[in-house]
Amino acid sequence: MNFEEKRKRLVENLKSRDILTKPNVIKAMLNVPRHKFVPKDAESSAYLDSPLSIGLGQTISAPHMNAMMCEFLDLKEGDKVLEIGTGSGYHAALCAELVAPKNTKNPGHVYTIERHEKLAHNAKMSLKETGYEYDVTVIHGDGTLGFPKEAPYDKILVTAASPTKIPLPLRDQLVDGGILCIPAGSKSFSQNLYVIQKSGDTFDSTKITGVRFVPLIGKYGFES
Repeated sequence: MNFEEKRKRLVENLKSRDILTKPNVIKAMLNVPRHKFVPKDAESSAYLDSPLSIGLGQTISAPHMNAMMCEFLDLKEGDKVLEIGTGSGYHAALCAELVAPKNTKNPGHVYTIERHEKLAHNAKMSLKETGYEYDVTVIHGDGTLGFPKEAPYDKILVTAASPTKIPLPLRDQLVDGGILCIPAGSKSFSQNLYVIQKSGDTFDSTKITGVRFVPLIGKYGFES
């Protein structure tokens, strides 16, 4: 079976489980070649609904988690997105498909921050190979500080577990009415995924499900 067929089967599986429901997210999952964002020796497993190691103690999330976070963020054409934790670059590519689809007159942009320089470099190469380099800016740095230079953001996505629901800089860098999707809890276990909407000075938080992510390391996260 070729990669395209495997990708279609994965998407059908996620649809059958009611994880994928929005047409634009379904299209994005079908368009982005996940096998281009995993190590060569893991390509055959790229379309299993499972996290995979990408080195340096980091992982690419299971596809169902990518799909869930994209749907809960309600990503729209034209949105400016901040992602904390680039990893392989796959999730940034999904976000780019949603906020800057081809031939749009109102392209959004994805800014993504990775603390591991090697992973940031690898992600840039994968995004270039797959045609997303103009829609995604990869930054090497401490993601818990956000990226004030391009703030505010319509949507913020965090792909590592924070000790608090919202690191302080991210509160300030989210637009009024914006949405933040973040796992939070302990460094290793007892984590939950939260969807948080900003309304003036208040943040309405909804707990979605229990999860397990690598820890968010940085000034406003866990110590390394």
